[in-house]
Amino acid sequence: MILKDTIVALATASGVGAIAVIRLSGPDAITIANDCFTSIKEHKSLLDQKSHTLHLGHFMDDQRVVDQVLVSVFKNPHSYTGEDTIEISCHGSLYIQQEIIQILLKKGARMADAGEFTLRAFINGKLDLSQAEAVADLISSDSEASHQVAMQQMRGGFSNEIQHLRDQLINFASLIELELDFAEEDVEFADRTEFKALVARIQLVLKRLIDSFAVGNVIKNGIPVAIVGEPNVGKSTLLNALLNEERAIVSDIAGTTRDTIEDEMIIDGVAYRFIDTAGIRETKDVVENIGIQKTFEKISQAQVVIYLFDVTKYKVQSKEYKVELEQIKNKFPQKQLIVIGNKADAISEENILALKEEIPELVAISAKSKIGIDTLTNELTKMVNIGALNNQDTIVTNSRHYDALLKALNEINKVDEAILNNVSSDLMAIDIRETLYYFGLITGEVTNDDLLGNIFANFCIGK
Repeated sequence: MILKDTIVALATASGVGAIAVIRLSGPDAITIANDCFTSIKEHKSLLDQKSHTLHLGHFMDDQRVVDQVLVSVFKNPHSYTGEDTIEISCHGSLYIQQEIIQILLKKGARMADAGEFTLRAFINGKLDLSQAEAVADLISSDSEASHQVAMQQMRGGFSNEIQHLRDQLINFASLIELELDFAEEDVEFADRTEFKALVARIQLVLKRLIDSFAVGNVIKNGIPVAIVGEPNVGKSTLLNALLNEERAIVSDIAGTTRDTIEDEMIIDGVAYRFIDTAGIRETKDVVENIGIQKTFEKISQAQVVIYLFDVTKYKVQSKEYKVELEQIKNKFPQKQLIVIGNKADAISEENILALKEEIPELVAISAKSKIGIDTLTNELTKMVNIGALNNQDTIVTNSRHYDALLKALNEINKVDEAILNNVSSDLMAIDIRETLYYFGLITGEVTNDDLLGNIFANFCIGK
């Protein structure tokens, strides 16, 4: 894919603001901008200016002044796209933005497609494909954790790890391929002991990267937390207390919540998506029953389940609470569970201690008075394994990368079996080539226009 024309787009968010930035990139970017630009202090051509310089002047439509602008000049290959690039900082009026873009289009530029600036950066070798995808993740990051992971990937952490494995495997692959040229002599150029050690290292790294996706996926998309329990135990009050706003309707009438209510908040740099669900109970109300069915659907989708019960009714209903809790544990054994005793401010400290002897994992709170909310958020933080993030380890967040890693591991496992069973070099070479192919899919060394179109279609215009 070779793109030779000059593209233009608004690089800042659409709408009115103090300033807007319009970006031009391509072989005629500086020429087109120069035709519309007149410097304020002295007449100078943008064509004669050095790269990475700023110039104050007027953006012109023939003799008409459109706006006073600041023009940034970036000459190839020292630009984001690797091409000549111009960035025009103008006032944020929608009219001014549209006028400038329309004039640039008349001068010969074309409107950029979604992600086309980053696509050109990839094509011109400024970024590999995983780094380019990290740009989109960085733009959409809404928490410290998702920002940190995207930055680490954009700076090449993931790419470097994959490239290092690929380079080592290529060295041995070339020796295996050489053996095919001397098949009649029955010689081995690739030391099988060293090769087996390399394969073991590759398997270890791939498994670690694959396992990291469980953490990376929730960091990127937010950790779903379902708040469940019987009606009137304070689920909606707890949601409001966590969010510090009246998000859900609170009422003494049982069965008020009939549908799920969701909202997000950041705790210690990690996004959580809290889901208030309908109270679990036997009911003949058709609408409420639908809500209860949705509750179990949300439990199955959640990573963490908060089971809430009313401590003031525990002595009377302890058997029912225990049965309900055991049902959730048995039905969803893989779910991380936090057991919350609500309305703890309404009973004595001795009763709370007695409850904790019966339920050791109990967290006692009062959602209405916001007592114990910090203890709950600390429990959530403990449950989320972000140790790898804190250790600056590579974390996989992209499902395309995850799929390629799974396939690469499957192929390298075949290579391992081939070494163990003394399989011929020609058959082993096939599996090695497949492993290298999936490594190349991640970094973009093996790609096609359909794949690129699918990836960059998710970018915003102007990036």
